[in-house]
Amino acid sequence: MTVLVTYMSQTGNTRKVAEAIYEAIVGEKEIKPMDQVQGLDGYELTFVGFPIHQFGIAKPAKEFLESKARGKKVALFYTHASWSDPSLPPQVMELIKKFRQSVTDAAAGSTVLGTFDCRGELGEAVAQGCLKSPDPLVQTFGKMRPMTLGHPDAEEISAAKAFARDMMAKK
Repeated sequence: MTVLVTYMSQTGNTRKVAEAIYEAIVGEKEIKPMDQVQGLDGYELTFVGFPIHQFGIAKPAKEFLESKARGKKVALFYTHASWSDPSLPPQVMELIKKFRQSVTDAAAGSTVLGTFDCRGELGEAVAQGCLKSPDPLVQTFGKMRPMTLGHPDAEEISAAKAFARDMMAKK
């Protein structure tokens, strides 16, 4: 049976991770954007990738998991422009915890073999929007853009490939 790698990517971060995962899979495989997937019948395992938007799973990915992935075996990967760091304000750490929970909640109807969390580069337009926000917490994210440049990096891409191999061993 075939393994599918599907993803949604607006800035290219998630696509880079999807391509790395696809490259690491040995055997019959397909890769396609999420909006081109009609269903998951016939796939032994589906890698589902998406960005985190506004501290939660992107809406199209949430809908995909809730409708098409229900009852299916999946491995999730997602990109975001934040990271866990004890020096970050506690409110930021709570938001990170919240978006991780949103991923778990959206996939509740699936058999999740594992998840891969990857930093991505915060887009310039998104950063500028954050900086203009009246919310100081949102402004904090806009100010962090320089720290996100170059992500996903070579180390993260290598980790994505290792994740793919691990998930293939579990299937």
